[in-house]
Amino acid sequence: MRTRLLTRRLLGALSVALIASPAVSRAQQREPWQIITPAQASLVLARDGSMVGEIGRERRVSISLASLPPHVGQAFVAVEDQRFYQHDGVDVVGIAGAIRDNLLGERRGASTITQQLVGNMHPDIIDRGDPGIGRKLREQQAAREMDRRYTKQQILEAYLNQIDFGHGWFGIESAARHYFGKPAARLTIAEAATLAAVPKGPAVFDPLRNPDRVRNRRNVVLRLMLEQRYISPGDARAAQASPLSLAPNQGMSAPADNFVNVVRIQATRAGVPVMNGGYRIHTSLDPALQNAAVAAIEVEAAAFEQRPGYRHPTRASYTGGMPTYLQGVAVAIDPANGDVRALVGGRDYGDSQFDRAVDGERQPGSAFKPIVYAAALSRSFSPLTIVADTAISLRLANGTYYRPDNADRRFLGPITLREALTQSRNVVAVQLAAELGMDSVIALARRMGITSPIAPGPASAIGASVVQPLDIVAAFTTFANLGTPMEPRFIHRIEDSRGRVVYTAPVRALPPALDPRVAFVVREMMRDVVDRGTATAIRRFVPATIPVAGKTGTTNDNTDTWFVGLTPDIVAGVWFGFDRPTPISGAAAGGSLAAPAWGRMVAALYGSRGPGQEWMAPAGVISGTAERGTGRLASASTSPERRYTEYFVEGTEPEGLGLDPWKVLGWGPIQ
Repeated sequence: MRTRLLTRRLLGALSVALIASPAVSRAQQREPWQIITPAQASLVLARDGSMVGEIGRERRVSISLASLPPHVGQAFVAVEDQRFYQHDGVDVVGIAGAIRDNLLGERRGASTITQQLVGNMHPDIIDRGDPGIGRKLREQQAAREMDRRYTKQQILEAYLNQIDFGHGWFGIESAARHYFGKPAARLTIAEAATLAAVPKGPAVFDPLRNPDRVRNRRNVVLRLMLEQRYISPGDARAAQASPLSLAPNQGMSAPADNFVNVVRIQATRAGVPVMNGGYRIHTSLDPALQNAAVAAIEVEAAAFEQRPGYRHPTRASYTGGMPTYLQGVAVAIDPANGDVRALVGGRDYGDSQFDRAVDGERQPGSAFKPIVYAAALSRSFSPLTIVADTAISLRLANGTYYRPDNADRRFLGPITLREALTQSRNVVAVQLAAELGMDSVIALARRMGITSPIAPGPASAIGASVVQPLDIVAAFTTFANLGTPMEPRFIHRIEDSRGRVVYTAPVRALPPALDPRVAFVVREMMRDVVDRGTATAIRRFVPATIPVAGKTGTTNDNTDTWFVGLTPDIVAGVWFGFDRPTPISGAAAGGSLAAPAWGRMVAALYGSRGPGQEWMAPAGVISGTAERGTGRLASASTSPERRYTEYFVEGTEPEGLGLDPWKVLGWGPIQ
């Protein structure tokens, strides 16, 4: 009896205070009862339309209540404000119940959906963290005014688009996409009840961290929906029995934070204010290949960290701060249009947001050599040209001498260009660049799209000058496209909130950098790198039916390891190293670390399909049967295992080869 009397007195005093409370100042730019459009996000979509990221000041995408199944709104009304459709913005009955329960020791609030919306939408006017009676009175007055000026549907829609679901995800659409990997329009009853359980305490009822607690509260929401006749007993039982199945990778089809950052920068530079939200950005990313690239980098790096004798910090032992563990990069580009289909800028974006693929500058080592060989073949050298792999000493401009060495500390003597590239002989590449003039090599690298400064010294012939990983991978599209490099493309088009296309990124080919015949022959030489040279590890993952060409790279003291290569469908590159250049270990090399990761990544591209197409030779390429390693054409005495097919730019073939019609390569696949 005493409790009831106290409740009536409090309600009476509260009613008088509400009537006497001053109106909100009209001098304010906006009133706390106004429904405003909250900050939005721009969605970043992969090439298949799946979501891979969001750009904006808040991660929110507003949607209409009419687009949602009825049970979504009903779940929130059932648990947050069961008299929502009866009260005038303030639930006096609910307040009385809350006062009674608080007096009995059970703390709970009585804020309606409308009151919550007022406080969440206008936190600078109504501070819901303020426990004072003044704030509560202002909030209630604003809620009543909002209820008078807007329909219940408008208020519920604004509420669902406003509320915080944790992790920086605001609104029902963002929550549905991140927790369940689907738009809110496709939420099931159980999923809607799960999301309705979160706003009471996003940190406490976090589906990712506290699934059991959330499942229990979800079932409470389902019981309330049943009691309020929003769902049937059968629906309630089925929903309560369903497991809490959350989407992997927080609802994204692939982890691609570095890729999304590049998209944000490019869109902004194009004049599209994507940070203001409301845009849909359609990109080149291939989720399957991106996932394969992320996995390949992590699998190979983690395995290398477990090798006996490895003495550096590992990712598994990382406890915070700037990461000092081994990092990896992967880039994959479609040579037909320049589309960047995968980009990994590091092993863990949460540990470091630095994009090593786009902003990193590292020595490419021997991965630069194909550019030197392309310059040589452009000057009438051929794969059978003999160059001495021997000790040399070159006088530099400062009076010192440069004495290149090979990785195995050996010299093989006279060797063909094909064999020198296959075995990655440093001395041969330096001699070629010296004879051609390093300026000619640098000019070719520029035409192929490498923009970073390249020193004119002889060491640059074996990759001593730094490059950006994205640039050198894009440069290899020159070999894929028979001389024409492609500019990397991240964005296809951008649409505004009405679906209108406001920006389109065209396919951009750079001017031809190489004679098509030269590009073809160098590419054929690089096939030997994979099939019998320094990158044979790739064949553990990519079958011999898939043509692969490329080049490994390992810098001094095993500091940087690379493989950059191509198939008829993709051009890709992988790098491993430390952010602060440091020797990895004696066992680290392009062939032992980068090449296997490349193989894992590219194997995923062909996992569900048969062999790709073969490369086609352009007109003006001559073929003949040569004898392995001698620089001569095969003779009747050449053993079968030493015979192979060699290719020449017309005019550089050995004397007499062009006279035999069967040695002239017409159009068709290379055998």
